[in-house]
Amino acid sequence: MQRRDFFKKLGTVAAVAAVTPTLSFAADAKKPSGPNDLSFKAAVDAVTGGKTPTVSSKIKLKVPEIAENGAVVPVTVEVDSPMTEADYVKAIHIFATKNANTRCIDVHLTPANGKAMFATRIKLGGTQEVATVVELSDGSFITASQSVKVTIGGCG
Repeated sequence: MQRRDFFKKLGTVAAVAAVTPTLSFAADAKKPSGPNDLSFKAAVDAVTGGKTPTVSSKIKLKVPEIAENGAVVPVTVEVDSPMTEADYVKAIHIFATKNANTRCIDVHLTPANGKAMFATRIKLGGTQEVATVVELSDGSFITASQSVKVTIGGCG
């Protein structure tokens, strides 16, 4: 190899190295957003029609305080309701407040269900609040939330 060829190749490598970080920053700045990406407030407004839900002790939200695996976090929602034709829970909505798509699941109920209760597993992208909004038969909305710390491999 001659000295001139060596310096030409060295210049090419330096130019590529200088451009690469700029390209990766550009890719980070333009993260794609899907059609389901909603902020927590926008998702709650979509469910409630703009009404503000009130915090209620009627809702028993069971979520682990520390989740070792954010991909499968168990959630149980139970609402103290008589579940009669005149007074029942119409829907239970579960939200992960910091996920790109905060709406995790919507469950619709009728008085025939007998009990206003639902259990599932949701995916959490990191430490955040899990919230539930419950729609009652009179058109009002109640809510409850709990913080969940997501660890990687159980190491907090």
